[in-house]
Amino acid sequence: MSDAVSSILSQIRSYQTQLGTRSLEPVQDPGAFAPGAVGFGQPAVKAPSFGESLQNALQGVNNAQKEAGALAQAFELGDPRADLARVMVATQQSQVAFRATVEVRNRLVQAYQDVMNMPL
Repeated sequence: MSDAVSSILSQIRSYQTQLGTRSLEPVQDPGAFAPGAVGFGQPAVKAPSFGESLQNALQGVNNAQKEAGALAQAFELGDPRADLARVMVATQQSQVAFRATVEVRNRLVQAYQDVMNMPL
């Protein structure tokens, strides 16, 4: 289970670098905090909205599934560049990404139901 969590965290970090957002990790100078900044001593960067982040994650899952499918098809057709190990790794990565997406969806649905069941 910890491998799956590590994989998801690494995917989130890669999405973060692709989007050009900065992490919330402090810089070496702890006194360089600027109000309104994203992190310690870093200029403010417009963070993507939740919808954009979710859309990017779904596109990543879709791309992983397409890549795994293309590798599997290339292996079946006898392409020497598509060895069995690469096909299996790509398939497992797409499965882990899909499972994580389903878990996020389940948590969002549960949160929605909790909010709707709150007494006024």
